[in-house]
Amino acid sequence: MRRPPLTVFAILVLLAGSRSGASPAVATATAPDGVRIAYATDGTRRPALVFVHGWSCDRRYWSLQLQGFLKYYQVVGLDLAGHGESGSNRQQWTMAAFGGDVAAVVETLKLDKVVLIGHSMGGDVIAEAARRLKGRVAGLIWVDTYKRLGTPRTDDALAAIMRPFRANFAETTKQFVRGMFLPGADPALVTMVVDDMSSAPAEIAIGALESALGYDREMPSALAELKLPVIAINPETPATDLASMSKHGVEVIVMSDVGHFPMLEAPDRFNRLLRTAVEKIAR
Repeated sequence: MRRPPLTVFAILVLLAGSRSGASPAVATATAPDGVRIAYATDGTRRPALVFVHGWSCDRRYWSLQLQGFLKYYQVVGLDLAGHGESGSNRQQWTMAAFGGDVAAVVETLKLDKVVLIGHSMGGDVIAEAARRLKGRVAGLIWVDTYKRLGTPRTDDALAAIMRPFRANFAETTKQFVRGMFLPGADPALVTMVVDDMSSAPAEIAIGALESALGYDREMPSALAELKLPVIAINPETPATDLASMSKHGVEVIVMSDVGHFPMLEAPDRFNRLLRTAVEKIAR
């Protein structure tokens, strides 16, 4: 049998551990509501890069970026509450609460200049974190968070999206996540991510998804309030509405031949684009 490419093989090894597998470098911060937030950090160069995972993921999904950027910057990877190694004693799984998790880690580390990097739902989370970290955030980088801004979902549309997740979380999530990959994606990687994300605690995942999908109503005002540079790295397909993103001050970098997980699907190419974005914000 053909061995997968080295980068994919490394990713499979990184993701193969349990969702709560211990890390020797793990430390903890305390969120505003008392939840323990697990994080790992290394390096010293400023600005610090704080990586925030997406829905039903954890900091392992950034492993190749945490390794790849260590020689250039301080890097921080964290698990939002209810994910990975962090605590789950929380009642409301909202973007505001998750933003408090990120802010708690930044404050615990006493970081004075950070670039917040969020994948998918993590892009909403870092906007909320930046609201709590005024004066410390140099800019935001989204990885496939928004394709357009200014056209929020209606209540009926949101309810329709959530209905199948409430009816059968595991199977709906498997179909949902498979659809995030292009047809030619490595099947071993697809299976690993599908199985991992569909094993998330349903109550936490459903609450977080509903809050994230509804945050499109809040994002334009959040960006206007923050007045920070925002760069989005988006897959080419489906197309991004560049005009709507530009209207709200978001610069878009388009990446071809990847799906929703470019940091896993093409990590070397993604890291080059991410470094370009970080350097632009750092200047």
